[in-house]
Amino acid sequence: MIDIDFTHPPFSLLDEAERERVLGGLDIAYYGRDDVILDAGQSGEFVFVIHKGEVAELDPAEGPAAGRIGHYTGGDLFGAISVINGQSRYRFVAEEESLCYLMPHTLFLSLCENNAAFSDYFHQRLISKTRLLAERRAEGGVTLAGFMLARVNECMREPLKVGSTTCIRDAVLTLRDKGADSLLVETPDGPGMLTKTDLLEALVLEGCDGDAEVGGIAHLSLVTVDESQYLFEALIEMTRHKVARVVVLQGQRLIGVVELTDVLSFFSSRSYVVSLQVEQATTLASLSEASQRAPELVEALMAQGVRMRFAMGMLSALNGRIISKAWHFSMPAPQRERACLLVLGSEGRGEQILKTDQDNALILADDQQWDELSADTARFTSVLDDLGYPRCPGNIMVSNPQWVGTLAQWRARIRRWVSEPDGESLMRLAVLADASGVAGDFALVDRLHDVLIEETRGNELLLTHLARGVLRFSTPLTLFGTLKKPEHGVDIKKGGIFPIVHGVRTMALECGLRETSTHDRLAALASLGRIERVVAEDLGEALSLFCELRLRAQLAYRRDDARATDAPDRVVVQSLNSLERDLLREALHLVKEFKASLSHRYHLEYA
Repeated sequence: MIDIDFTHPPFSLLDEAERERVLGGLDIAYYGRDDVILDAGQSGEFVFVIHKGEVAELDPAEGPAAGRIGHYTGGDLFGAISVINGQSRYRFVAEEESLCYLMPHTLFLSLCENNAAFSDYFHQRLISKTRLLAERRAEGGVTLAGFMLARVNECMREPLKVGSTTCIRDAVLTLRDKGADSLLVETPDGPGMLTKTDLLEALVLEGCDGDAEVGGIAHLSLVTVDESQYLFEALIEMTRHKVARVVVLQGQRLIGVVELTDVLSFFSSRSYVVSLQVEQATTLASLSEASQRAPELVEALMAQGVRMRFAMGMLSALNGRIISKAWHFSMPAPQRERACLLVLGSEGRGEQILKTDQDNALILADDQQWDELSADTARFTSVLDDLGYPRCPGNIMVSNPQWVGTLAQWRARIRRWVSEPDGESLMRLAVLADASGVAGDFALVDRLHDVLIEETRGNELLLTHLARGVLRFSTPLTLFGTLKKPEHGVDIKKGGIFPIVHGVRTMALECGLRETSTHDRLAALASLGRIERVVAEDLGEALSLFCELRLRAQLAYRRDDARATDAPDRVVVQSLNSLERDLLREALHLVKEFKASLSHRYHLEYA
């Protein structure tokens, strides 16, 4: 009896009649260990679906190690591209005794001709296939439906507008009469924002008269969102920019405002809107309470099928606000505003979801006087520890004086690391390149990036040393199908995430880019023509897939799930469904090709 799983793509894309055609048209074949099932250059006569066994994909043009480029196990499909192209590029060999269903090429091509979705599956890039995965994951998920699916235009209010010549007194009366918290001021230089707080400060602190015009006190720098964006994206912007409202655009036209209070009233359940609790925290104790609920938000985002890039953006903004508020609550007021607290590594790139080890640093103004600096930074490290951010084993924290300094001191350190590019120096440069400011004077982090660009751009020897790190870990394609025990698995961080992140970081330093997010760096590199746009998009999608699989492994590890490995970064391939294995295999192929391109670009084959 033919046993095909029709619940996963591509077979789930067939209708009932087409599935019957498949069941009636398949044959079955046995292959002994080391049998060649399909050879390179051979015409594609069949599409193979593995019933039992394991099959290796080999490139005969490369050596035994490098030539092993893929592995397939029960439920996996191979040979479709060979049918489409007319012949096979690679060799497929049975790693053990295997049973395969054989679909004749005529049947396969007929299905492709009559079913566009089925055909597209074999022609789609990774970005399209991962959307299938997100859709499947979201099926039946209702935990965050109202929150994650709500659009900005469902929550916005009509903008309350006044002219720039309106007096402060009339503006106050307008706010009172309309029950509003903000006004949009139409000025000759464009629209501006005015809040109750702005009006109060103008009258009480700045000594303005009630007859003064509001045009002189309106804020012209607006945080905007598009009406079609998801409401949670608006929340991300509010959190990231520390504002209580965003302006809504329709194209270039201003059509509304979304207030934080609107968001609060929109959602009947606030159990997962942790960012709102963070904003409302007024003490370290209340901040800690909100911070401890972050894993709930992560679980909910995953259950709802939110795209990983959006989830990373939201959680990065949330972690940034937690750390920023902790800085505000625990550091002395005069000093904290004349310094900039940096988050580094994955947190700096906005790619850390679950809270992990602290990675932070501090830039001081050049004339900064901070007598209790050592005691204050040590206390801050303890505060973050209490909030669920463990101390960094490598001691990359503000409690370590080596990661605290004036801009001049940072310049001296960077020059030393550049001139002596040993392993430790290269690690520090890489970590610092991802730095983002989360509290204090953000102009200082901009100046730090200036220094970093000045000292590294054009230094081909340094870039070669940095790029060599990409080759430190092998791409784990050979592990497919060979993992029999639950304690084993693919180290998705070393084999997938690190090569993309580090390779893209090196290219960003070469080009003098200021972006810190890997996704933003890929987009910038594509705009400069340093990487093909299609390649950039696929690498970004591969990174999101790796992060998602890693996150799932981490959550299972935290829950002490029976399916979890003994390490939070390990993904057991056999625990994935056929679509996930297909996506992972394709993503790892992209990493392998990217590493090859980096090796050529930076002459690593001769290094």
